[in-house]
Amino acid sequence: DQAHVSDAQVMVEYENGNFNFTFPNPKNVSEFSMTLFKGREKKEICALHLNNERVIPKSNVTYCQTQSSSSSTTFILKDLERKHIDVYTYCLEIFLPPPYIECCLKETYLYVQDKEDCFSFGLMSKWIIISLIIFAISCVCCVVACCLRNKNQKYESNSHEYNSEYMPMAAVNAAKKPRI
Repeated sequence: DQAHVSDAQVMVEYENGNFNFTFPNPKNVSEFSMTLFKGREKKEICALHLNNERVIPKSNVTYCQTQSSSSSTTFILKDLERKHIDVYTYCLEIFLPPPYIECCLKETYLYVQDKEDCFSFGLMSKWIIISLIIFAISCVCCVVACCLRNKNQKYESNSHEYNSEYMPMAAVNAAKKPRI
C-alpha cells in the first residue's frame, strides 16, 4: 500500500464564533503531522502529530486548538480579533510509510470583523433609521400644513368676494324671494 495524499478541499466552517478548518487524513498512513501556519512568513501556530493512533497536539498560541478523528483533522480558531486577519497555510508531513512526503495542502485568507465594528455599524444603522423616520414625519407635517393653509386662503378669498376691487359698493344681502 502506497501513501496517498488526496487533493481534497479543506472545509472551512464558522460555528459559534469559531472558525473550523477540517481536512481529510491521508489514506494508508501510520504516522503524519498536520501543521497550521499563519502569514507569508509561515509562523507555526498549531500542529497535530498522529503516531499509531496516538494523537499529540501542539499549540503555540491560545486561540488555536486541534481535534482529530479517524478520518479527519480539524484546527479550531477561537476568539479571533482583527489582528488575526492573515493567510493561513496547512501543511502535511507523512513519516510512515517511507518515503517522507511534505506538502502544503491549501492556503486560506481569513478576514475577521471586530466586534466593535459590528456594534458601531448597528448603532449607525439605528441612527440612520431614526433620521429617516424623523424626515418622513417632517414631510407629512409640511404637506398637511400646506393643505390647511391653501384651504384657509380659499375660504378667506370666498368671504371677501363681495368687497373685492371689482365691486366698490358696500356688500348687500341677496334680495329676498317673494312669498306666494
